[in-house]
Amino acid sequence: MAELSVAELSKDLRQAIAKLEANEGLERVGVVVRIGDGVAWVHGLHSAGYGEVLTIETASGMAEAFALNLMEDEIGAVLLEDEAQISAGDTVRLKGTPLQVPVGPELLGRVVDPLGNPLDGAGPIKAKQFGLIEREAIGVMDRKSVHEPLMTGIMAIDSMFPIGRGQRELIIGDRQTGKTAIAIDTMINQGKQKTGVINIYVAIGQKSSKVARLIDRLKSEGVMDQTIIVATSPSDPASMLYLAPYAATAMGEYFRDNAQHALMIYDDLTKHAVAYRQMSLLLRRPPGREAFPGDVFYLHSRLLERSAKLSDNLGAGSLTALPIIETQAGDISAYIPTNVISITDGQIFLETDLFYQGIRPAISAGLSVSRVGGAAQTKAVKSVSTGLKLGLSQFRELASFAQFGSDLDESTKSQIDRGERLTELLKQPQYQPASIWEQVSSIYSVNSGCFDDVAPDRVKDAQAALLTRLWTDHKEEMRTLNKGDKPTDETLHMVEKVARAVAKGFEDK
Repeated sequence: MAELSVAELSKDLRQAIAKLEANEGLERVGVVVRIGDGVAWVHGLHSAGYGEVLTIETASGMAEAFALNLMEDEIGAVLLEDEAQISAGDTVRLKGTPLQVPVGPELLGRVVDPLGNPLDGAGPIKAKQFGLIEREAIGVMDRKSVHEPLMTGIMAIDSMFPIGRGQRELIIGDRQTGKTAIAIDTMINQGKQKTGVINIYVAIGQKSSKVARLIDRLKSEGVMDQTIIVATSPSDPASMLYLAPYAATAMGEYFRDNAQHALMIYDDLTKHAVAYRQMSLLLRRPPGREAFPGDVFYLHSRLLERSAKLSDNLGAGSLTALPIIETQAGDISAYIPTNVISITDGQIFLETDLFYQGIRPAISAGLSVSRVGGAAQTKAVKSVSTGLKLGLSQFRELASFAQFGSDLDESTKSQIDRGERLTELLKQPQYQPASIWEQVSSIYSVNSGCFDDVAPDRVKDAQAALLTRLWTDHKEEMRTLNKGDKPTDETLHMVEKVARAVAKGFEDK
């Protein structure tokens, strides 16, 4: 810790403070009293505001920090630079601006840090506009109800837990259960379906190798050009991890406020809360439950409230949020998970047991919910997925019950058989998002009983054959179905006829 001795500190500070007070006053100028662990304690700066940028005059140049603790006699400022160059006695001045980050279309296809500095080696970013990292959320009167679908391309989600533009849907589960995979597939689907939605991915304390693999995948899928990646690694200071989601949200708000649509992925907010806890403890704020400060709920609520569907008067743009939370041993009743569940409009819960059974995505039909997406669900998918969630939940209960006895009535047996085929159908490989017509045709074929005689382990083969036949022989009808409107009886009858014909080649002899 770069700190003067008590005698020297007292003498030097008296002289420095007296000089500043005589020349400029202590309203907009201060002195670093002590420094350590990424926090500078500053005397003076009586007119500083929360989150305001401070410039510190060091021996090797200017360094920046931002005010996070405003106390009666001193300010706790979180450093944005390496603390090695800063020492006690340095002069601190108000920059006069809150924290800002470059925003605009110039950031598309780029990888940046939370301050908007490029990390991809592709040259400087010549942004024409800047957005506030901390900004008040849009008011209720300036919002519109969520009514437009945001298709993820994942059948289990689009059919049972649909997401609408402007919604906040939490992805929650233990580590290594496929949380990020769902988010990446959703990003890829925006490019494949040409929805025009801008992807913004925030890596909060993620390994650089993981971020590099993601970038390579997005480039190979052709969606990097409509994506912004804000990256921080575990070696970055806590201040950068804290700022990352706010900075990315400011970038997303630019598109929302300019009548466009953006998708925010926060990966993940558990690490964000831990970084904030670290900063708070260093700032000597009182610890509460699990050592988190009392305002950790406000930390995430003010972030996620910025996602919204704007009213027509404001251009009808939207910012959709997919925050990710990591649980420990499936405990969704822990502090941070319960906080974020109560803030969001639903959650997709991934079960470890399902994941290791080979059911991927490992989505729990019983614990997952979408509180507003049903109003935004594509009419085509909605028309064929009624009762799907309830049926799947009941199947999983019946299946666990049935293993203890064999005396089952016919209706229970048929429900279990149908559930097995639905479970197989909803399995989906990563990086293969399904379009609307593929989802509707597949779900309708199983729900209408066309695949009842197909062995469960051959359902995916029968589905692939069905989709190939439909696209080969009925391309125009499938293109019409892909628009999302409710399918006609003639179209459904045609799908059923083709499905029954295909199923004969896969029957369980």
